[in-house]
Amino acid sequence: MDSLKLTQIAVEAADDKHANNIKVLDIQEMSIVADYFVIMDASSSRQVEAIVNEIEDQVEANGGQIGHKEGNKNSSWILLDIGDVIIHVFLNEEREFYNLEKLWSDAKEVDITKWTKA
Repeated sequence: MDSLKLTQIAVEAADDKHANNIKVLDIQEMSIVADYFVIMDASSSRQVEAIVNEIEDQVEANGGQIGHKEGNKNSSWILLDIGDVIIHVFLNEEREFYNLEKLWSDAKEVDITKWTKA
């Protein structure tokens, strides 16, 4: 499965669990680490966990694999590595603090309006 399709699956799963302010950054020309960063936040640890679980379930149901997971249900930031897609699920305050969008400000933002219910 290509990285854009994996990104779409992750975004749709996160949107189903009401993730806040989902952003996808295309970092293919900037890094060898991944093709896309998916960044989002949630208002509680329980919601972070629900979002992560749904992303994992949907990726695996569609034939993808979770390569690595950093963080646990009590974490304020969980990172999922699904190959060429890195997913960051933050608590609101942590996202503001780390501000990955600013760190990767030269990356192109992917239009995800067709993947979300808005």
